[in-house]
Amino acid sequence: MTQLLQPYPDAATGEEMIASTKVWLERAVIGLNLCPFAKSVFVKKQVRYALTAASTPDELLAELEHELTLMVETDPSKLDTTLLIHPLAMTDFLDFHFFLGEVDALIRNLGYEGVFQIASLHPQYEFAGSEPDDIANFTNRSPYPTLHLLRESSIDRAVAAFPDAEAIFERNIETMERLGHEGWKKLWLS
Repeated sequence: MTQLLQPYPDAATGEEMIASTKVWLERAVIGLNLCPFAKSVFVKKQVRYALTAASTPDELLAELEHELTLMVETDPSKLDTTLLIHPLAMTDFLDFHFFLGEVDALIRNLGYEGVFQIASLHPQYEFAGSEPDDIANFTNRSPYPTLHLLRESSIDRAVAAFPDAEAIFERNIETMERLGHEGWKKLWLS
C-alpha cells in the first residue's frame, strides 16, 4: 500500500524514495532479520508506505495524526503498520531526536497511548554514547527520515510468538558487527 501524500513536489522522485525504502526494508530489516516481525506483515502486504512533503514539525505532526487516524479506521488485517517517510522534515538527526518528544505528546493527546508505538528511523541515526560511524547505528538507519507506526496489539502478539524478544537489540548489534561497513555496502550493490 503506497501513497504519495499531496502535494509532493515531484511524483517520480517520490516513487523512487518509496522504492528505496522498500529495498531497505527487504534487504536490511527483513534480509538481516533486524526485526523478526517485519517479514509477516511485508509478505501479507499490510505495510503502508506514506511519503509526505511536510517540511516543518507542525506539518509532520499533522501528517502523523492523519496516518494514526487512518490506522484506527482500517482493519489491521489490511493495514498493520505504516512507514511515514518524511525526507523534507527533520533531516538533522538531533532535531529528529528531540522531535520524538512531540510525537509522544501527540500520541498521548490523541488518547493512543497503549494503542500505537512509534519507532524512529533516520539516515543519520546514532545511539546515545556511540560514535557516528559505529556500525550498530545502522540497525536504525533508513534511506530517509521515517516514523514507523506500530500497533501495540501487533507488537504484543509478535513478542508472545518470539521467545527471546528482549534479546533482539543485542542480536542486531552482533549481526551488524559481523557484517561490518563493507558488508553493509555490499547489500546495496545489486
